[in-house]
Amino acid sequence: MSVRLYIGNLPKEEIDRQELQAVFAAEGDAVTTKLIKDRKTGKCRGFGFLTVNNDEQADQIIEKYNGQLFKETPIKLEKALPRTKGDEGEEQAAPKAANASSGNPAPNTNKEGSRRDKSSKKSRRGGGNRETTTTTSTSDSDAIRPDPRWASKLEQLKQMLAAQATN
Repeated sequence: MSVRLYIGNLPKEEIDRQELQAVFAAEGDAVTTKLIKDRKTGKCRGFGFLTVNNDEQADQIIEKYNGQLFKETPIKLEKALPRTKGDEGEEQAAPKAANASSGNPAPNTNKEGSRRDKSSKKSRRGGGNRETTTTTSTSDSDAIRPDPRWASKLEQLKQMLAAQATN
């Protein structure tokens, strides 16, 4: 089974895939690279992917090449996260199982469900009769923490809401 590695911190300039492939040439032909480019400018977006044969080879490559200089910048290598678009294969089954074991609800990655919402003739605006489910947690460590930049404003809003509710 092939393993995808994320290659980050690439220079944001015009780079050929062959230049990036040359960095990993010592690993043989079994290693393939994919460079992610901006559609308009054709310049690198700062990252790419490396596909290797197995986990052992992936770990060896990460250990060997992580931090190596490519065009005067140290590249960052790590195992790529599973795709969320397109494929509904094994890659997405693993994160769902991991979320279930941690007690957190799994995010909805079902693309068919989102297509049904988009094709629905009902307006998304205006309230409607949508049911929403919320989960409450008694532990602060499980609670979602607000962005620190807005925490004080959020607290003020909560106090204003509480004051209105008591009136």
